[in-house]
Amino acid sequence: MNVLGIESSCDETGVAIVHTETGLRAHALHSQIRMHQEYGGVVPELASRDHIRRMLPLIQQCLDEATLTMQEIDYVAYTAGPGLAGALLVGGSVANALAWSLQKPVIPIHHLEGHLLSPLMSEPTPDFPFVALLVSGGHTQLMRVGGVNDYELLGETLDDAAGEAFDKTAKLLGLPYPGGPALAALAEKGRPDAIQLPRPMLHSKDLDFSFSGLKTAVLTRLRAAEADGKLTEQYRADCAAATEQAIVDVLIAKTIAATQQTGVERLVIAGGVGANKKLRQQLKLAASKKGLSVYYPPIELCTDNGAMIAYAAAMRLKHGLVDADTADYGFSVRARWPLDELTTAVA
Repeated sequence: MNVLGIESSCDETGVAIVHTETGLRAHALHSQIRMHQEYGGVVPELASRDHIRRMLPLIQQCLDEATLTMQEIDYVAYTAGPGLAGALLVGGSVANALAWSLQKPVIPIHHLEGHLLSPLMSEPTPDFPFVALLVSGGHTQLMRVGGVNDYELLGETLDDAAGEAFDKTAKLLGLPYPGGPALAALAEKGRPDAIQLPRPMLHSKDLDFSFSGLKTAVLTRLRAAEADGKLTEQYRADCAAATEQAIVDVLIAKTIAATQQTGVERLVIAGGVGANKKLRQQLKLAASKKGLSVYYPPIELCTDNGAMIAYAAAMRLKHGLVDADTADYGFSVRARWPLDELTTAVA
């Protein structure tokens, strides 16, 4: 069966087709980065309007790549939350209208479930159970994943997520949006030990995160350096390197602690920040010392994408978690949707 997946939760329009037996057949992605750069961040109204423009051409692109007709699509899946409400409504509207026109079932998918299951599209594939570090722009969470629809929250961010800490620190350093990749690039020119920064909640004895204090510490260091006439390009690079290292140290320590707490020896890293080179390198080293295995989604599927939505729907179909009733195409979206409230439908 062919599943068409649509992702529109924020600033990427993603479409993909996954076959329930043979896997990914096609995927296409349009990023809105250039459009939002002028404003230094995502403008929700502009994001929604751009999703409208991009959605149908991307669907056709995927059909062409998979050499399928629209009538050969068996299910239509879409991101129902969490995310920007207007952006979610675009994807939901297109998915339900398309499913209605084809008289095929429609499947609402939790955005974070898509990220959690995306490493199953990589080789080698992790077995259940595994501990997942979900680390993206707005989310930093540790989950125990026992299987499809079996998710236990172990810890989460209490304020700024890791991705937000990257972006906000990058803005303080005068770097362009999106800040995370720009900060990581600048950090390669700096020395992480040149500036001392805090590791928030590193010794909190729980698995929660808090990165807002890190941003404040960076602001204090930058103001002091500027007042002393020391705010050079090298200082900025050192500050970027120190920030990146502080975030990576906390993520690794908490993730290793989660495996020890659960007794699970498999680690999965998902979400956009999971593409960070330093995090990957240092986590691999720390995990090997503990005898742990680490898995990632393919690098092109770390950020938001339609493939993870289509794949999550395919997994739900495989495990009998989808209601195949096509009678009602009314829908709603949830801008906020805790993963532990996940059900087979959106309330």
